[in-house]
Amino acid sequence: MATPDARRSDAEAPDPNRWRALSVTLVAGFMSLLDVSIVSVALPSLQRSLGAEPAAVQWVVSGYALTFGLALVPAGRLGDALGRRRMFLGALSAFVLFSGLAGMAPGIGLLVAARLAQGLAAGALAPQNSGLIQQLFDGDERGRAFGLFGATVGISTAVGPVVGGVILALAGGPDGWRWIFLVNVPIGVVALVLAARLLPRAAPGRTGQIDVVGGLLLGGAVLAVLLPLADADSGGVGRMWWLFPVAAGLITLFLWWERRVMRRRGAPLLDLRLFSGTRGYAPGAALGTVYFLGFSGIWLVFALFLQNGLGYTPLQSGLSVTAFALGSAVSAAVGGRLVERFGRRLTVIGLVGVLTGLVATVGVVLLVPAHQLTGALAPALLVAGIGGGLVISPNITLTLREVPVRMAGSAGGALQTGQRVGAAVGTAALPGVYYLVLDVTGQNFRLAAAVALSGAVLSVTAALVIAVWDLRHERIARRRCSEEEVHGYDHAAHG
Repeated sequence: MATPDARRSDAEAPDPNRWRALSVTLVAGFMSLLDVSIVSVALPSLQRSLGAEPAAVQWVVSGYALTFGLALVPAGRLGDALGRRRMFLGALSAFVLFSGLAGMAPGIGLLVAARLAQGLAAGALAPQNSGLIQQLFDGDERGRAFGLFGATVGISTAVGPVVGGVILALAGGPDGWRWIFLVNVPIGVVALVLAARLLPRAAPGRTGQIDVVGGLLLGGAVLAVLLPLADADSGGVGRMWWLFPVAAGLITLFLWWERRVMRRRGAPLLDLRLFSGTRGYAPGAALGTVYFLGFSGIWLVFALFLQNGLGYTPLQSGLSVTAFALGSAVSAAVGGRLVERFGRRLTVIGLVGVLTGLVATVGVVLLVPAHQLTGALAPALLVAGIGGGLVISPNITLTLREVPVRMAGSAGGALQTGQRVGAAVGTAALPGVYYLVLDVTGQNFRLAAAVALSGAVLSVTAALVIAVWDLRHERIARRRCSEEEVHGYDHAAHG
């Protein structure tokens, strides 16, 4: 049952354009999240086209993820305070502009700069999606809307390598990689026009106050975590290890400052009562962070293994993991409808499926000959994909469904910040493990891929532990609620 603050007034009629508005915002969200993973298959051709060093090319991926993660919570709070429609339209405009600049960049320096700006715009766009769902929908409709949103998050990340491979195959030529960015422009312009017509012109939140100090502290902490990871391929973790304790100190200061703002009845950047007083938010945020650590890193490992190790083309590499995307697409849509009925049990079932599929994938990578690998990977990745669709979409719904509307943007931003941090750790750690095993074993590509994918298995196992723990507490809370209802009835009957 959602908190009273999370519900709209019964007297307030639902927006008649709410489902069409949701469709437009999900298209924009799909584009911004797709750009996290779509570039991975294009890195080899991009490097040859621009004559760039590997370390510089890696910033095309990691720089986007870095600025994406930095923007999420501050942009969510700005949407709560200044109006989500205004933030959405501004962020989408910037995303379209910098996508075009990235596609036309003459050199690696300008391309990286455009990607940093594009990531900042994407990070400002993302929390407005969840905030608008809280604003536009209520009751069972909110669960279905969050289901579609969660499906968009899961599918966009999973199909990135496939879409990237198809675009490269259709574009052809040494500069075909540019269309990976340019394709966002016409789609984004259409979405911008429709969003301007359909998104509600809601009044700003209760307060226009912005917690600048909190934003600087949290931004500094996120930067201190992500910067060494973004530069991991060039030894960034070894050179900048000292930033991790700096991040811990900044997080401590941030928590102290937010409590201080709350005691003085100010408007904190992130209301900490989300974690202590909103059912399902804390475990859901933790589960999402841990799951994305493994989920995001496996696609880069596959791209490296299949293209550099086995000589696959980008299209072949992308098609080899299509089964995961298909399974995830189907189950995510179904999971959005089932989450209200099954609750946390659904994510437990999904995580068991992902775990089973990934373990089978490790076995296939180790044992199946290269010419049979694509077909042999399909069943294992299909099982993992079906499980994955039952994780991301339901978890987002369970995490955000009881969040008060006034906190919707910052709550969505914090949830996605955890996912982005997890994704950054995964995309740095799993390829790092892959390269380490290659060096130690004398270029044993199969073993390197298997060991790196085993890291994802550990991550999914940790997420499963969190889900089982939350399921246990969910059942205890339900039992207590039932007992209180029985006692209340008995008291009334005998009173």
